[in-house]
Amino acid sequence: MQDAMEIAEPDEDGSDVDPAATVLAEVLPGIAVVFGKVPPELQLDLIDFGLVPAGDREQISAFLASIGNTATVTGNLGNAFASVQGLYRISDATQAMLRAGATLAVKDGANLGAVMVPGRIVGQARWIPLSRVSAAQSAAAIGPALAMVALQMLLNEVAGLVKTNVAMTGQVLTTIRHGQWAELTALVATIDHVVDQAREVGSVPTSLWDTVAGKKTELRTQVDLYQLNVGAHIRQLHQLDARGRREYLESNAEAIVFDANALLSSVKAWTGYQALHAARARAAAADDAGEALLVDSIARHTGKELDTALAETTSLVDALTRELRIIAELPGRDTLTLPGMRKDSTAARQTSARLLEAIEPLADALHPPAPPLVAPDVVCAPKSLVLEPYLRILRWFLDDGETIRVLGFPEQVEGPGTISAIFSGAKDMLGGSKDRTLVVVTDRRVIATGTNAFLEQAEIRQDIPVDLVRYVRAATTQDKNGRLAIDLITRDENIRWLFPADIDGTQVDALAAVLAESMTIPDAERDELQRRRQPKALTGAEAT
Repeated sequence: MQDAMEIAEPDEDGSDVDPAATVLAEVLPGIAVVFGKVPPELQLDLIDFGLVPAGDREQISAFLASIGNTATVTGNLGNAFASVQGLYRISDATQAMLRAGATLAVKDGANLGAVMVPGRIVGQARWIPLSRVSAAQSAAAIGPALAMVALQMLLNEVAGLVKTNVAMTGQVLTTIRHGQWAELTALVATIDHVVDQAREVGSVPTSLWDTVAGKKTELRTQVDLYQLNVGAHIRQLHQLDARGRREYLESNAEAIVFDANALLSSVKAWTGYQALHAARARAAAADDAGEALLVDSIARHTGKELDTALAETTSLVDALTRELRIIAELPGRDTLTLPGMRKDSTAARQTSARLLEAIEPLADALHPPAPPLVAPDVVCAPKSLVLEPYLRILRWFLDDGETIRVLGFPEQVEGPGTISAIFSGAKDMLGGSKDRTLVVVTDRRVIATGTNAFLEQAEIRQDIPVDLVRYVRAATTQDKNGRLAIDLITRDENIRWLFPADIDGTQVDALAAVLAESMTIPDAERDELQRRRQPKALTGAEAT
């Protein structure tokens, strides 16, 4: 879950800050306990302690207050620790900012920053980072209590993802695997009910635990089943080429949606069961040190299992969602060839739309999509060419953090008798768009394909990492047809692009310059070339 709060460096030294400010104490990586006054705008983002026992909350507060006193945290800030409010998930962006050395003012022994929601400051926060408390100190004093906090955050995280995708069950899963789905949802509902009751009474009494204690094997079976299903999809995708992956995703779209959702639901139920088990062990820890160790073990193993399930689900959902989004952007190909619907394009189109609508919220929660692309500074294209259709499709091909540096549209370098040239000429006669080569240079690779193939099939013909670029040659004069040429020499091939006279020559030079930044010959390749030029050693017969 991404938080709605950012901790920004204040403009002043913090001397006039409200003494009842919010205190954020990072007790685990990315998890903070919130104390003091919380602005109303942030109340909705607070996570309650759930199954964390009241005694553990008091223990955490007392421990942090004692640490605060030794850190010269004084006055009202010290008193704030008596008012524990809940838990907070610190966003990846905020964590990255703090890890990168963002400097906050210091007041009363704690870092100071503005609490912001989009567009305005709603309060102030004191930030007490994890580094203030050594791992040894916390493990000895409040380790089991923090393990319960970690379990509650895991449960909250997976519950939020399942809730995000709850609409899917009614939209696309009503006609497949009814028995499996009914069995799984019954288990999930049972665990949810017991968790809710335990939170209401503040403990897990024996009569409540007995309701779920015997379901461990059933739950484990469900988790293992859908982990195997999701893993099988992922392995199959890894074994196929680009065309094969697309065909597999299209033919197995409904099964993939089902298995991804079922895995998350089963992991949610398993996490709830483990949280209940840990709460029982925590209650017995006062009389048995082994029970306290069990709480920590449950938290660690459950966290690893959830991380694995989320990583696999994210990978699979990303692949399917990317394919659905690309199909939605292709004007000539807007249907899925779903089983039983190959002859009914209307039904297939509707099913495709429902699948995307159903899985998109989950996909966005697991992996927020990149923003729409904008044209780079260097574009080698005729002025009449519209870039938007290419950018809409390219958006779903880029990896996280990858940026486009150049777009180029040279002519197709093919003979007059080739199939591509014949179809291109036919399209010209029919008023269609002329087929060119699309060249995309990012900070990581060079992509090249035909424009028609890209717009109609999202086909990528060449994908060359920039570290394979060996040499770039740009013609200083035009050929007899008024075209400028760029030759790209890679480790494995020679590529020539011809840019007609209606494309700005300075942009073509800029494209060559960007490519030239990647020119390099690794030492191993240079050594190999030098070895090739050495004369072969004379054989014994030749020597005599």
